Amino acid sequence: MSAPAADREEKEGRETPPSPGRRRLRLALAGLVLAAVASSPWWGPRALRSLAFFRVRKVEIEGARYLSPSDLIARLKVDSSASVFDDVEPLERRLSDDPQVAKVEVVRKLPGTLVVRVTENLPIALVPGPGGALRAVDGAGRVLPIDPSRVSVDVPVVEQRDTAVLRVLAAVRDSAPALYARISDARRGAGKGELTLTLSGASGAVLPVRAMTSVTVRRLAEIYPVEEDLARRQRRAAELDLRYRDQVIARLQ
Repeated sequence: MSAPAADREEKEGRETPPSPGRRRLRLALAGLVLAAVASSPWWGPRALRSLAFFRVRKVEIEGARYLSPSDLIARLKVDSSASVFDDVEPLERRLSDDPQVAKVEVVRKLPGTLVVRVTENLPIALVPGPGGALRAVDGAGRVLPIDPSRVSVDVPVVEQRDTAVLRVLAAVRDSAPALYARISDARRGAGKGELTLTLSGASGAVLPVRAMTSVTVRRLAEIYPVEEDLARRQRRAAELDLRYRDQVIARLQ
């Protein structure tokens, strides 16, 4: 630009656009100021709460599997006048009373978003309820507000809310999810303290596994080498029995 042209722009009140480096510096300074104000013990959030820029415009739900995100948002009761700098504890309490919710955390994502992170109390089994309808229960036998007729719940079926059986299923789910996925049902055996797990086998076959309610996940995993050996020999087990110490008895078809 020639000197006369520059003089004309200056006289006309035009400003030269800031350089990219200067823009980044301004944004960084603005972020520092905002962070300093937001982290102040009490007056920072209190001052920012009144600014329309920080009104809640969006609520995000993370971690919901069986819970309906729209139901969770409705229960939060966040209206258009709420600020992201409002106290989040009342919001967390509104959701934590649900037996389906094991843990909930509400965090802020500036300028106008609340993120609700939900950890669900997942079902461990289905048990028959009144009238024969199946109900979802957790590892402690508590009935969860899940309707299996409306939501797919792929968990084993047990005859009743037997805490010993549910405890075994919970341990298997936590430590051996692939094995847990094979269990279609679990029930008490004929003898005292006995347990029978029905597993899906090769080619859709059903494989009953007999054990005691005190069985460990490590002990249950001992069926794998037996299954592999039978597969090599092209034999199929009608039942595997873990009730006897240090033995896996395979009753063949």
